Amino acid sequence: MAANAHIGFSHNGAPQCTDISQGDLNVASMGLNLDEQKAVDRFRKDVVEPSMSKLVVLDFWAEWCGPCKALTPVLEKVCGEYADRGVVLAKINVDEEQFIAAQFQVRSIPTVYAMFQGQPVADLTNARGESQLKAMLDQLLEQLPIGGEAEAGPDVSEFVAMGEQVLADGNGERAAGIFTQVAEMAPDNAAAHAGLIRALVAAGRTEEAQAHAAGLDEKLAGDPAVKAALAALELAGEKVDDTELQNLRAAAAERPADMDAQMAFAEAAFAAGERDAAADTLLGMIRTDREWNEGAARARLVRMFEAVGLEDPWAVATRRKLSTILFG
Repeated sequence: MAANAHIGFSHNGAPQCTDISQGDLNVASMGLNLDEQKAVDRFRKDVVEPSMSKLVVLDFWAEWCGPCKALTPVLEKVCGEYADRGVVLAKINVDEEQFIAAQFQVRSIPTVYAMFQGQPVADLTNARGESQLKAMLDQLLEQLPIGGEAEAGPDVSEFVAMGEQVLADGNGERAAGIFTQVAEMAPDNAAAHAGLIRALVAAGRTEEAQAHAAGLDEKLAGDPAVKAALAALELAGEKVDDTELQNLRAAAAERPADMDAQMAFAEAAFAAGERDAAADTLLGMIRTDREWNEGAARARLVRMFEAVGLEDPWAVATRRKLSTILFG
């Protein structure tokens, strides 16, 4: 399958794009239709890949745009003169590549960006004359290692954030697709692997999450974000079907002094997404006997905090309740 690409935006609204290495994901898992996938592949080939070692001047234009036609000769002339310094011109027809233009949030044309190593490094739109454009290119070429290989891996933080947002929106399948490709592009990025594990869990693909976790090296497995994802994976393994969950709920209600029954229900409830029921049950166990089974109820609750993130509102509120029981 062809390599894929994603386009995102920085915190200040500037567009970002970067290549995603080849993978076996299908188009549906990325939330892209076939035409969009083809557009992404063209963009990767024509813009992102050349930008890994060259400075790509990216021009968004259209046939009907008068200012675009006036600017084109300037861009072609200057980029041609700077070709031996590693500058190339790439043109995006916004009518033919509407998906790419939309990802860059192009609102008017011509719009011109300088791209390097998969990311925009400058907005050249206002450089309409040769002297202005050359001055901006000279400044960029002094600052960037054009023609050399990147010393560090690509910045994938925006794509990790994209995956996290998709996961937060409840689309585990698409989030898994995003995180898979980011992890392939930046194999040492712990946040990408952590996100992938959690996304696979959310998508109900627990066995795949376990296989991925098993393949992580010791350094990645020890990262706090990955540890939290592994906690979520561990707890997801306790998921039962609805009938069994109701049976465990009934057993816990009928035998409030049976700690094993309480624990079994709490674990199943959390795996089923019933965080409050799980927390209330475990907090009740701690009130009754905090030392039961070497503090198992408290340890399980802490594991749940790790799985959802210590700053998660539910975790924060539940930790307060736990502190009241332990120290109040």
